[in-house]
Amino acid sequence: MSRVAIYCQNLSKSYGEVRAVDGVNLALHEGQFLALLGPSGCGKTTTLRLLAGFEAPDTGKIEIGAQVVSGQGIFVPPERRSVGMVFQEYALFPHMSVADNVAYGLPKTSDKKQRVKDVLELVGLPDIIKRMPHELSGGQQQRVALARALAPQPTLILLDEPFSNLDASLRAQVRAEVRQILREAHATVILVTHDQEEALSLADEVAVMFDGRLVQIDSPQKLYRRPVNKQVATFLGNANFLPGQATPGWVDCELGRLPASGSYQGQVEVMFRPEELHLTPSEAGLAQVVTREYYGHDQLLQLQLQSGLVLYSRLLGSAGDFYPGQRVELKLRHQPVVYPA
Repeated sequence: MSRVAIYCQNLSKSYGEVRAVDGVNLALHEGQFLALLGPSGCGKTTTLRLLAGFEAPDTGKIEIGAQVVSGQGIFVPPERRSVGMVFQEYALFPHMSVADNVAYGLPKTSDKKQRVKDVLELVGLPDIIKRMPHELSGGQQQRVALARALAPQPTLILLDEPFSNLDASLRAQVRAEVRQILREAHATVILVTHDQEEALSLADEVAVMFDGRLVQIDSPQKLYRRPVNKQVATFLGNANFLPGQATPGWVDCELGRLPASGSYQGQVEVMFRPEELHLTPSEAGLAQVVTREYYGHDQLLQLQLQSGLVLYSRLLGSAGDFYPGQRVELKLRHQPVVYPA
């Protein structure tokens, strides 16, 4: 097992009466990529600033590379934390060339020219060394900022909403490029984002944050398929909910008797994702198609049950030519998630 690159214990920070970060515990191993995901104002950027050393926590301890950098009467300044930072605005120095920007954080004793050359090759920009920031595209500025963060070979890379200023058409491409660069650099990374797709597609693990607290940390697949509560489920994408009656191992709802994990008994809510709901045309079906949105690669159908409750099903575009008014039979592809009502 790789070593722990960063460890936080009971990290808290308040601004007046506002508890921005509330008892955060976090451990990240070398080479791991963690996305810190949450809505605006949840405390994720404050957490990043505490890790970087731009803010001092009220309580708690931070270790980076087995060195205590905050807590126990210790506060190590940002420049001595072995942390590389990529800001939302990139923060390139406009009066410096690409080479000078990348070399800015390197120690005087190092072979700066060779390191700048190496890291620009790593990010795929070996030929723009003499250009100025205003001569670069948004994607190029992004990669130069990443090169500057990687140049000193820090223990930890922090990314603060780094793709939010890019055009939607460019965002997916740059995300994939950055992910590959960070993998090749064997970097340990924490990405702050409010974009669920970004977090799920890039990270090895995702930590969901609400109101200053980490609510769930899991792999993207487990987080999406088995969210710990309804708040996480709805934040991570479309979700269907039905009332149900649970007994250990089972739940009864309008879709019938279904296997269910947990030991809940009594009234519950049954959650499943739209893509987990399979449809078959049937005159005796439980539901009726209300609307259909066809996108080519997939289609989204709104369904109404006999009770009047509305569900959604997302299918491949080739899965069938459904139409409003059609009756369909419903079947879940996976075991649903059950929450206490």
